[in-house]
Amino acid sequence: MSDTPVDSSKRIWLVATGAAGAVGAVAVATPFVSTFQPSEKAKAAGAAVEVDISALKPGEKVTVEWRGKPVWIMKRTPEQLESLKKTEAQVADPLSDRKAYPTPEYAKNQHRSIKPEVLVAVGICSHLGCSPSDKFQTGAQPSLPDDWTGGFLCPCHGSTFDIAGRVFKNKPAPDNLEVPPHMYLSDTRILVGEDKKA
Repeated sequence: MSDTPVDSSKRIWLVATGAAGAVGAVAVATPFVSTFQPSEKAKAAGAAVEVDISALKPGEKVTVEWRGKPVWIMKRTPEQLESLKKTEAQVADPLSDRKAYPTPEYAKNQHRSIKPEVLVAVGICSHLGCSPSDKFQTGAQPSLPDDWTGGFLCPCHGSTFDIAGRVFKNKPAPDNLEVPPHMYLSDTRILVGEDKKA
């Protein structure tokens, strides 16, 4: 044990500079670590968006943003899927063969999806870029035919789409709603913007 007295001013100085150095290290490291996250600019440019659909019940729809566009993810009921057989002859492009909005091969089917019950579509009308409204209730309603089976109505110019986003014949919209590239990461997680595994 030393008989030399402790210089408390040096001890305070060492503690203070050590603390300041630690704060400085955190301040320098934080921006560096944050560079690993996609920037808002990258997200807007098309970074993929992961969506958990585990809480989505049949008949419900959730909207997420991808490339600055609203993307609808809807879990369809058995009745809604059955209605697609009725609208087949009434829609302009039943199997999404048109090329204006190329449809991924895995969505070139009656339900326009990988899994029949889950629709993934960009919620922008192919006419002038309005966002169609949900019209899931069946039957006669204002601006809709008496035998309406459920789907979407664009309020701007009256284009109608069935529950798979297929545009009805003789409407202003020239094409079906766009199906973005997407894939399933699991039964309840969808990645919108990439389809490497689809």
